[in-house]
Amino acid sequence: MGLFGSVSGRQVDEFAKSLVGEIAKVYPPEEKTDGPRKSSQKKVASALEGALKKAVDFKKQHRLGIYKTARLGNTFRWEMKELGYSEPFVEALVKDLVIRLSVK
Repeated sequence: MGLFGSVSGRQVDEFAKSLVGEIAKVYPPEEKTDGPRKSSQKKVASALEGALKKAVDFKKQHRLGIYKTARLGNTFRWEMKELGYSEPFVEALVKDLVIRLSVK
């Protein structure tokens, strides 16, 4: 695996933002809803698992190097925070993402 990978930084950012968008459709931030969230736990878990799997597939397909893998995680984190997700939720999800991306 190289240091830089075979995809541009802009593409990595766009992909990370699309993952967050997919999650937001199923599990919107609390401040974006007019009451309690209506998504079931099973549906949310499935959406989160699907997004994390897509990230792993993206890394394998584009042979992301160290820097682009870090960029993917950071863009994902900041996009989640920008949308208004809670700090503990964001950190737990990013931790899971980084662990999955670091496995060869």
